[in-house]
Amino acid sequence: MFVKGLECTACGLEHDSSRLQNLCRSCGKPLFAIVDLAAASRTMTRESLPGRERSLWRYREVLPLPSDVEPVSLGEGGTPLLRASRACRTDDVDLWIKDESLNPTQSFKARGMSVAVSMAKHLGAKKLAVPSAGNAAAALAAYAARAGIEAHIFMPRDTPRANVVECRETGAHVTLIDGLITDCGAEIARRKESEAWFDMSTLKEPYRVEGKKTLGYELAEQLNWELPGVVLYPAGGGTGLIGMWKAFDEMETLGWIGKKRPRMFAVQAAGCAPIVRAFEAGEKSAVEFPNAHTIASGLRVPKAIGDFLMLKIIRDSNGGAIAVEDEEMIRVTREVGAKEGLFVCPEGAACFVALKLLRSARKIASGERVVIFNTGSGIKYLETYDRG
Repeated sequence: MFVKGLECTACGLEHDSSRLQNLCRSCGKPLFAIVDLAAASRTMTRESLPGRERSLWRYREVLPLPSDVEPVSLGEGGTPLLRASRACRTDDVDLWIKDESLNPTQSFKARGMSVAVSMAKHLGAKKLAVPSAGNAAAALAAYAARAGIEAHIFMPRDTPRANVVECRETGAHVTLIDGLITDCGAEIARRKESEAWFDMSTLKEPYRVEGKKTLGYELAEQLNWELPGVVLYPAGGGTGLIGMWKAFDEMETLGWIGKKRPRMFAVQAAGCAPIVRAFEAGEKSAVEFPNAHTIASGLRVPKAIGDFLMLKIIRDSNGGAIAVEDEEMIRVTREVGAKEGLFVCPEGAACFVALKLLRSARKIASGERVVIFNTGSGIKYLETYDRG
């Protein structure tokens, strides 16, 4: 096991990684796993990777699960990085699409839940609970079933129907709430002690981000260890964006990449854009976004616990944050589908809209290599697209 311990992302307080942990016991902020990279580098090298399994577990030495413990896996990770067709490129931008819809449960949430459920099972959890706008719920339901652990899922009542059905059919206990994902989280917080649930909320446990950081490792490996100039990422809770940044730092320490980083852009919906507002106002954290609404359910996160981490990353990288209208997501989904053969989710479509807006504003230059993350399949959102 190459994890040395857990460390608070805000105050730096160290925590024990040998037992179940949620947030920092001092300041209530997210915890990060600290990897012994010197030890990991003795067996995991860039040259050793091609001979390993094509899943996120190829990076086993920088993941928290002890090497002698079998992971809870459905074959997650190893998703394609596709060069966009000429028809989909904008003003000669070198555009690539990281297609996470090919993960188990058809979204990037499988990465985080595989690692988090593996660790929860290893550390003795018997019941897991999560608030979700859809895809995280489906992932937890699947991986908890695989692990033989109870899953208790709370979703807004207007969550895309496919996710609700998927959770029920994979054995989870599903509760629909009149409200937003924050209301679902509040219900779990109220009941988790009496129900003996371990809270698997975004960044409220330390290991979903470890699974998501493999996005960064894969991106670097697929681009032959030369990071792109720009990353466009749909940010609700922001775990993927935060995880990739952690991965970039780890890979630099390993000697796999240099100091150069992509400019990271957080893409949000106009109806729920707390990070955009905070970024434009120069704030270090984001206030809760009032009356949050968007068809992109994964972006309907009015208050993210990792807001301060996202804002620091996009500023440190000289990136930014941009909001996109729902109508444009729908229109561009069909455009991307016709040009690329990909039925992207609304969150992924938002990044294609953002690319055009950023090019028009001259914030992305002609010739730059840009990677868009399509975080899930449009199949999960049929009622959103079925408008005649």
